[in-house]
Amino acid sequence: MDDAEREALIGRVNKQGSTVGASIPETITIDDEAIELAEFIIETREIDELPPDAEEILEQAKRTFRSERATRMERLETAPLDQAAAEALADEINGIDRALNALETIRHPDYGEQSKSATIDDYKRWLGFVDQLK
Repeated sequence: MDDAEREALIGRVNKQGSTVGASIPETITIDDEAIELAEFIIETREIDELPPDAEEILEQAKRTFRSERATRMERLETAPLDQAAAEALADEINGIDRALNALETIRHPDYGEQSKSATIDDYKRWLGFVDQLK
C-alpha cells in the first residue's frame, strides 16, 4: 500500500459519519479476548438506561475501546500493511467507533428531550447575558 492509499484510508476512518453504512467485523480481539462486536452493538442499543452501580463498568468499557481505537489507528498510520490488511483494520476502527457510539447513547436515550433541554438552557444563558448588558 502506498502513502496516498494509506492517507485516503485514514481520512475515510476519521471522517465524521464514517461508520454510517460501514461494514462491522463480527468479532474483534481486545487483550487476547474475542468480542462479538456486531452482537455487542445490537445488545447495547437495547439498553434504555444504565443502573447507577454499573457506571464504572461503562466507563471502563469506553476507556478500553478508546485505547484499542488509538492502537489500531497507530498501526494504520505507521505499520507496513497491504491493502487488504489496511481495509480490515479500518473496518475494525469503524466497528470500535460504532461500539463507542452505542455506549455513549446508553444514558441518553431520548435525544428529543436532550435537544429541547439544551435549547432552553441556551435561551437562559442569552437572557442572562442580555440582562448583564442593561
